[in-house]
Amino acid sequence: MDALALEIENRRDDLIRLTQDLIRIPTPNPPGRNYREICEYLQARLAPRGWACELIRAHGAPGDSEAFPRWNLVARHRGGPRGECVHFNSHHDVVEVGHGWSRDPFAAELDDGRIYGRGACDMKGGLAASIIAAEAFTALYPDHPGQIEISATADEESGGFGGVAYLAGQGAFAHVGHVIIPEPLHKDRICLGHRGVWWAEIETHGRIAHGSMPFLGDSAIRHMGAVLEEMERTLFPLLMTKRTQMPVIPEGARNSTLNINSIHGGEPDLGPDFTGLPAPCVADRCRIIIDRRFLIEEELSEVKREVAALLEKVKAQRPGFTYEIRDLFEVIPSMTDREAPVVRSTAAAIERVLGREAGYVVSPGTYDQKHIDRIGKLKNCIAYGPGVLDLAHQPDEWVGVQDMQDSARVMALVLDDILHGASGDSPGRPPVA
Repeated sequence: MDALALEIENRRDDLIRLTQDLIRIPTPNPPGRNYREICEYLQARLAPRGWACELIRAHGAPGDSEAFPRWNLVARHRGGPRGECVHFNSHHDVVEVGHGWSRDPFAAELDDGRIYGRGACDMKGGLAASIIAAEAFTALYPDHPGQIEISATADEESGGFGGVAYLAGQGAFAHVGHVIIPEPLHKDRICLGHRGVWWAEIETHGRIAHGSMPFLGDSAIRHMGAVLEEMERTLFPLLMTKRTQMPVIPEGARNSTLNINSIHGGEPDLGPDFTGLPAPCVADRCRIIIDRRFLIEEELSEVKREVAALLEKVKAQRPGFTYEIRDLFEVIPSMTDREAPVVRSTAAAIERVLGREAGYVVSPGTYDQKHIDRIGKLKNCIAYGPGVLDLAHQPDEWVGVQDMQDSARVMALVLDDILHGASGDSPGRPPVA
């Protein structure tokens, strides 16, 4: 066993404790609880080990408030006078617990080599593995060239605008040469990027009237029904003909997709405490939220034109049909080249640790690589980390201890390769002075 592997093996118990401690700090988003607490926990661990730590609040970002401030941690270990900068970025927020758990979601129970809890695989296990990798490397090579950075950032689960997007806008990645995001994509796979997304709200209009005389009104819900019918007849079949060369997983996500997130029409839901009956009214408004995932071969403008053309077709066929469409959120697809330095280093490390060639995948949904690419202007970025992607956001979420150890070994070898110059390649960023 080489020195790095032995360092990580000797830190197995520490890795378990660290992962458990992180899970036991509940950071559900929304609303964004305990963000400062988890950042301060990491600062208390890393600072005594020689890491310069900075807590950064994303003032003014979506969701940031005095009740729920958006806190991020950036920790930096500077070695020798010159060299490149490798950055590990993990989000510290988790989704809501949901129903169906057979265990306490924040107890971080260790059972048969698995640690259970909300955020275990997505992605506090990945955060812990990256910390163990970096600590093992710096223990062996305290005077390593360049810099190693670890960030724990907010709000990835709701778009990342209070986390990586904010940091990228502040120039936090301007000096960074390589980024690894330890999302749970399986320990033998490298995620090169993700599909694009466009969220929009479509609203149809009607005219309110008494429900006993609907002919005196105009139902916005019936108008929306016509929109949904046209989607079923023409748009969904069209999307099935669009297929990408990106290695997207799972297989069904290699086609363009559309999900209708929600539909609201007519009278508002008055909640479970209301025991009365609804008033008899014709609905004068109906809204849907659409979630359109598109491919790197598609242009966003064309994606939007397809929906606009569908609405105009319905308008031409239905008297009195009017509508509004509002953009909510959009992300351009991102995919790092397989020959990028961080990809090649990670692939070589996977083969060395696991004894098999790395797989290459693209995520069906977006993650914080979008901000590092588009705002930070850094293409040399991948997602790689422990955990089973299918467990993310599920009840009884877990991460395997051995998977975390193996991933930590891979990440430590990537540090060794890049910082000690084994690859001999430049990522396109100047060396850190």
